[in-house]
Amino acid sequence: MPITESEVTTKRIKPRLPRGMRDFLPGEMLKREYVFNIVRDVFHLYGFEPLQTPVLELSETLMGKYGDEAESLMYGAYHKGSKDKDKLLLRYDLTVPLARVVAQHYNDIALPFKRYHIAPVWRGEKPQRGRYREFYQCDADIVGIPDMVADAEIVSLVVTILRRLNFPQFRVKINNRKLLTAIGQYSGLENGQLSDLYRSVDKFDKVGADGVGEELYNRGIDKDVIGRMMPLLQAHQPGLENLDHLEASLGHLEVAQEGLRELRELVTYIEAAGIPSEYYEFDFTMVRGLGYYTGPIFETVIIDTDYGSISGGGRYDNLIGLFRGESLPTTGASLGIERIIDLMDELDLYPAHINNTVVDVLVTVFGDETRHEAVKLTAELREAGIKTELYMQDRNLRRQLTYANRKGIPFVVILGTDEIEQGIVTLKQFNNGDEMKIARDELADTIHARLT
Repeated sequence: MPITESEVTTKRIKPRLPRGMRDFLPGEMLKREYVFNIVRDVFHLYGFEPLQTPVLELSETLMGKYGDEAESLMYGAYHKGSKDKDKLLLRYDLTVPLARVVAQHYNDIALPFKRYHIAPVWRGEKPQRGRYREFYQCDADIVGIPDMVADAEIVSLVVTILRRLNFPQFRVKINNRKLLTAIGQYSGLENGQLSDLYRSVDKFDKVGADGVGEELYNRGIDKDVIGRMMPLLQAHQPGLENLDHLEASLGHLEVAQEGLRELRELVTYIEAAGIPSEYYEFDFTMVRGLGYYTGPIFETVIIDTDYGSISGGGRYDNLIGLFRGESLPTTGASLGIERIIDLMDELDLYPAHINNTVVDVLVTVFGDETRHEAVKLTAELREAGIKTELYMQDRNLRRQLTYANRKGIPFVVILGTDEIEQGIVTLKQFNNGDEMKIARDELADTIHARLT
């Protein structure tokens, strides 16, 4: 039944959002679209192609891929009238859905499969600065290439995006899960305790070396074991010297040899791609908390900010195999686009032309006697490719000018009865206060010239 007027006045609903969810008004959306467009352009530049998947996945698709801590944050979904027994979850990230897609549509894609995906995901985390329960991810992944040239492509992609967004100082941190395993083995850690090592070391940035050591001890790891691993985790020497330092201690371990070889190969490709050395470094305390990583891992931080990482990723060669019984080598990265957008505001990185509206021109209306011609003029400007809004209320000129100024519309076209009779218009430009009378058939060319 339709809502009655009495219900409108008696059943007022307080407008509010769930915690961790946000609305974006037009001015905010234009900034977001500016970032998305640059990211998408770089994805295309590197040959990545778009993919879209449903927001809901079967529970069996998502569970068992991320680790207990992450999976405790997943949102369930249900339909009250449904008799479907399959449990549904809102997607937690865009990586596991990619693995399902590749397995399900394997005969319809060509390898290597380079895909990007820009879409919202949901996590039941505690909302805080830079962390939300609904947020967008921007992922790029390469399926089917075991060589480190693919991982270097991902690092190069992230660096290119951040440079095009004009971030002044940032660094891609690089590690390898195989080296973390080797450090654990060298230190005397039992295989069953490796997950404890990953979880604890993942908190290095938050609690420091002492905090990580204390947590490892509380997890039942011997102090002598902790004492052997901490110097290796904190090794911090320039460039490849870091790898040489680890090799001196771990070189006799097969898993360490694999990890060191992969990272050395990765660096040769990064250098060949022309990525300056100030944009990347080795950091053996960087873990990436998700359970599916198998090789090189990446995380990007903006220097001199406390926002944490703004991108993360790595190699996960076994994930697709869970869906098709045969593994496919895969590597990729996810941009923390929400943090990037917040940081661009904080660091004032948006160009001056990003304002609160998409409209270039407002055409004014003085009443019934001018509205018909105003509609025609609006259509003429739109036909010329100019983003034009028609003022559709009976308001005086001052109110219309105030409206245009408040929205940030750069031009106002004044079309009164005198202008209509003479075949001219008055064009007002807000940013410099110019006001001129020009022939109506010259209006579109004049606006085009001034917009550029």
